[in-house]
Amino acid sequence: MEDASGSREIIEIEEEKEEFKQFDIVVGDYSDHHFTKSNLPSKKVNSFINQTSKRIMREWKILEENLPKSIYVRVYEGRIDLLRAVIIGASGTPYHDGLFFFDFLFPADYPSQPPAVHYHSFGLRINPNLYAGGTVCLSLLNTWPGKKDERWNPSESTVLQVLLSIQALVLTEEPYFNEPGHGILPGIDWDKRSLIYSENIFALSCKTMWHLLRKPPMHFEDFVAAHFRERAQFILMASKAYMDGLANVGFLVRNGSLSSSSATANKSKKFMMAMEWLYPALVKAFEKTGASVGKFVEQVKVDIEEIESRPRTVRNKKEGFARNIFNKVKTILGFFNCTASG
Repeated sequence: MEDASGSREIIEIEEEKEEFKQFDIVVGDYSDHHFTKSNLPSKKVNSFINQTSKRIMREWKILEENLPKSIYVRVYEGRIDLLRAVIIGASGTPYHDGLFFFDFLFPADYPSQPPAVHYHSFGLRINPNLYAGGTVCLSLLNTWPGKKDERWNPSESTVLQVLLSIQALVLTEEPYFNEPGHGILPGIDWDKRSLIYSENIFALSCKTMWHLLRKPPMHFEDFVAAHFRERAQFILMASKAYMDGLANVGFLVRNGSLSSSSATANKSKKFMMAMEWLYPALVKAFEKTGASVGKFVEQVKVDIEEIESRPRTVRNKKEGFARNIFNKVKTILGFFNCTASG
């Protein structure tokens, strides 16, 4: 019966994802879009539509026919100058299984100028090219230095190219090296610095997941819930493997086994401190989507019990800090009575 139930659950998830089209035109509210109030003055709207509507319709057609499976787009019937896209983080990167949302605005003189793009950062900087304020630095958007053939070309460049560039050039396997100058100076272990940087990025990606589950962008609510319901177990399993030093961040293949290029390593204290809070918070957030995370809930209870069982007479500042973290975790998860009495 359990196997049959599990099969039904997988089928339901797949059907739910199939129902959510990769490209779709939505009717109604777009009030949470970053550029809602950044449009042209109302008296110029008709002129804007007449001048650019054909090009925008062409963009829509290109997206509808060519989007890869890892990118989903929504456009708005009432505001053709707005667009929202989400990119799924690729396996083999510190962004794996994360969701990264971008809002686009077609300017008045489009395509003479590239679209304006805003990243939903939640105040977190997860890449040298993605700022905490939402700025996206990319040559194709003319927001980052680049050769002439890398910059926006009104006759050839498209929104699809922008999305693919973000996916391939920004959300990369080693984002540390996106920062200018990194990897050039001799005598520095750049690979080690890159691994530590990727640990931080993975933690920030997990925090982004938590924010998205609390408040998903409009018209993507069902998609966010279904995605994390499907990927919850792998995300948590990968998190635990990274925390236990069984693999470097990003070196876990999608079926959960260690890749041949994985290497064990001691995790940085900063990463461990971040994940001590994020891991159980994600467990609780995934549980609310209906994901099967019971074994992870029990694991968190055991971890909390282990922390609370440590002698309190000899305790340094770091131990005190760890206890404070777990007290917050207990509040988040509602584990007020998880330890043995007496």
